[in-house]
Amino acid sequence: MDALIVVFITGLISMFIAMAKKPVLVLVTAVLGLSVAIGLMVWQWYYPHNYFVKYEGLLFDQGAVLYSVLAMSFTFLVIAGGYNYFKREAEHTGEYISLLIFSLVGALCMIAYTDLFMFFLGLEILSIPIYVMVGSKKKDTLSAEASLKYFFTGAFATGVFLFGTAWVFGATGSFRLDEIETAITDGTANGPLLGIGILMMMASFLFKVGAAPFHFWSPDVYGGSPNIVTGYMAAVVKLAGLIAFMKLFDYAFSGMHELWSGALYALIILTMFVGNLSALRQTKFKRVLAYSSISNAGYALLSIITQDTSSFWNLWVYVLGYGLSVIALIIVSVVLDDNEDDISSFKGIGRKNPFIGFVMVLALLSLAGVPPLTGFVGKYMVFSTAFKQYPELVIVAIINSGIGIYYYLKLLMTAMSKEDADSAETLQPTALQNIVLFICAVGLLVGGFIGL
Repeated sequence: MDALIVVFITGLISMFIAMAKKPVLVLVTAVLGLSVAIGLMVWQWYYPHNYFVKYEGLLFDQGAVLYSVLAMSFTFLVIAGGYNYFKREAEHTGEYISLLIFSLVGALCMIAYTDLFMFFLGLEILSIPIYVMVGSKKKDTLSAEASLKYFFTGAFATGVFLFGTAWVFGATGSFRLDEIETAITDGTANGPLLGIGILMMMASFLFKVGAAPFHFWSPDVYGGSPNIVTGYMAAVVKLAGLIAFMKLFDYAFSGMHELWSGALYALIILTMFVGNLSALRQTKFKRVLAYSSISNAGYALLSIITQDTSSFWNLWVYVLGYGLSVIALIIVSVVLDDNEDDISSFKGIGRKNPFIGFVMVLALLSLAGVPPLTGFVGKYMVFSTAFKQYPELVIVAIINSGIGIYYYLKLLMTAMSKEDADSAETLQPTALQNIVLFICAVGLLVGGFIGL
């Protein structure tokens, strides 16, 4: 809980410093504040008996701590790696950084929630700053369009969630996850009411994680957003949505697994095929990332439908590999030019700039699931656990992973093209960006060994 308070105070201080137009001081404040918060969370992980916190609606147990550290680390990398973009492109650098930190507060609430009311608060705290940041390119019509689409579709999904929550409350008489789980186990819950509520809440969660058929917002929103915001959404927002989904359905609704698993089974298959097949014909970098994000949501949902004791850890390793890969690619795109979104703009940059090329190789091969990178280890852990219960679903996932290799290698071959190396731009990342790229590279190389 102390780490959550530190993050919130960091956001407040950053906002007030931003009013004084001191962007460098805002960056320093954000980096120090997030470092302290991560340190507190790590302390809590190693000493849970001395530093265990339960507050109204929030429970920072070791599982929540694990995902909170990941969310804060991703945010740290996004802010540090994207600072020069904010300074170059944005009129209000400090405000952007403070909005990212406030959004992180919402993500932490979604990770540690123990009742549906707290989840709703976390969801709104997470989403509202993003609505603003998505539309921050004032002179870009695509940015404005993306912001409106995300706002209206997000508001609709939130409404569906609240409607589902009302049905669940009517069936169980509680918003608390443990009391909902008890009511289902004891048989005191009203089955028909509960079933309607569960399916409505599933639809809203599928929207938040960008799974089909509720994925339609992702390509336009990712494509119209500033690159850094796209990276934050793909890493932190997806992480928060997935773990919140898992906590609710694998714990509170575990007794109704037969009801919702059939629907989720079909939607996982649909999500993987929609994401991968749609990505094959894309020519824009961020739209490729958007459809890749959709397909990866399908892979990650295997951990939720499986309901295995190892699923919680499997998902963490999977999201670690995915998040580091996406952030690395986003930072490269920021160094290249935030306004250049065509895949052809990456021609030869990896060969002309060896370090950036090395990082891109790691990131794209990790997304493709090539061993021994973290992305492969995460996929292996998720797939091997799911195979025990859903072997046919894992076979479909492996086929889709093979499809995904094509468009990842297509981007990689473009970046490493020997013919275009001479005419490629010589990129000059800042010291902070080099540090972030180095951290991502190390994480992709050794992060998988954490899960083995």
